[in-house]
Amino acid sequence: MEILDVLTGLARTGHLGPVANGVTLASVTAEFGEPWVGAVGHRNEWPRLVGYGDLELAVCRCGAVVLVCLQTWREVIDLPPALAGRPALPGQPYYTDVIAALDRAGCPWRPYPALTFEGQRSVEAEPSGAVFTFEIVDDEEPVLNVVCLPPHHHDCPTTAASPGS
Repeated sequence: MEILDVLTGLARTGHLGPVANGVTLASVTAEFGEPWVGAVGHRNEWPRLVGYGDLELAVCRCGAVVLVCLQTWREVIDLPPALAGRPALPGQPYYTDVIAALDRAGCPWRPYPALTFEGQRSVEAEPSGAVFTFEIVDDEEPVLNVVCLPPHHHDCPTTAASPGS
């Protein structure tokens, strides 16, 4: 599998194998194993950042995945081998290659003005809402920096109402 296959699959379905917004981290670890663990804010705050190489997930206190991002700005993208059939894929895909792949896959997309400004251009895949953000350096062709699914908002069962609310 090539990176453009991974990206178009995400754009069309909102899934990367078992990974999608709203799934449980337990279901992801059942397939991919234990992730690396980072922090989004302070060490003991939620959500927590976990990941598998360049695939990053923000996880709620209840264990739900609330944000999925795939970092693509490196020369080599590190992914779980179960996802791509191998542990690494060439990174830094060009704008024209990504757009052509989306078109070939029959995946409609549109410009995403909220993240388009000097130095970057973004497009949104209509089926999944995935946002592809490209970095523009000098007069070179834009290079894909990151792909993120829209955040998953939910009523967390572990969050108690604060006093007085």
